[in-house]
Amino acid sequence: MQWSLVVPLKPLALAKSRLSEATGGAMRPRFALAFAQDTVSRALSCRTVRDVVVVTDDPLAAAELTALGARVVPDSPGAGLNAALAHGAAEVRALRPAAAVAALNADLPALRPDELERVLATARKFPRAFLADAAGIGTTFLSAAPGTELRPAFGGRSRHRHLASGAAEIELDGVESIRRDVDTGEDLRAALALGVGPRTAARCATAPAAWCSGTPAASPWQGGHGGGEPGPGRGGTPIVGAG
Repeated sequence: MQWSLVVPLKPLALAKSRLSEATGGAMRPRFALAFAQDTVSRALSCRTVRDVVVVTDDPLAAAELTALGARVVPDSPGAGLNAALAHGAAEVRALRPAAAVAALNADLPALRPDELERVLATARKFPRAFLADAAGIGTTFLSAAPGTELRPAFGGRSRHRHLASGAAEIELDGVESIRRDVDTGEDLRAALALGVGPRTAARCATAPAAWCSGTPAASPWQGGHGGGEPGPGRGGTPIVGAG
């Protein structure tokens, strides 16, 4: 089964407001873009991902993510996160009515394609399935099999809402990079410990040390197919972070 992923992204000026204390107001939109770039590029490198649809009204993000190979659609509903996700899923199925779709957070800079493949392989067993975030409160991934509506309920305590909606919870070990979304400075440091992609690493390299304290050494990453950066042995850039 090949998946179409829907990734929502606020206008960069509004994104990641809780990260301001860690990165400063001026740097925050740059980090938000870097997170999205690393997320999308790695997702496109996953063998079972057919395409990535980004829902955003931000012109810079649209241009940068299109360059990576994503399809960008405007947030025409303009009614918040879940409306944007439903719109993205509808855009996918307007072209391919039988598509398997999944919503994926835009702030997963440590995402590893092999871990995403494991999540997708489990998701295909259920009509709808989700993965809770690292805190066990929110959601970073929600899938819908062909013929099933996505019915997203992201935001706040979304794990409980997705469970109540009948979606199966994906309970896998070793998929921390898909659970680790970044909203705060503490989250960013946890993502760095897992190993972030090159764009987030580059932002940390130019930021004051306190913002990205303890940036780890580089470790290798094996890439897949698609629009992401190639892996070692194919002229690629290694992941930055712990192995």
